[in-house]
Amino acid sequence: MNKAELIDALMGKSGLQRQEVKKVLDAYIETVTECLSKREDVVLVGFGTMTPRPQSQRLARNPKTGTPVMIQPRTTVKFKPGKFLLEAMNGPKK
Repeated sequence: MNKAELIDALMGKSGLQRQEVKKVLDAYIETVTECLSKREDVVLVGFGTMTPRPQSQRLARNPKTGTPVMIQPRTTVKFKPGKFLLEAMNGPKK
């Protein structure tokens, strides 16, 4: 699902107009991005947790040429799914 498809799905479930849904979705993305860039966790109970995670400098290889390339340190995001999301995807634990 891409952003336009998500907007359409949210329109159908919320009854809001396309522009309203787009504004809310853009505000959500902007807010989450700001929190993660400040190294704060974003916790949506039942859905999951997004946590900024530092990655150290490491050696990799260019897949096309095979030459070694140094990847600079950076911050990535780890997503840990919540209980309700996992149950919706897989059914309840037995």
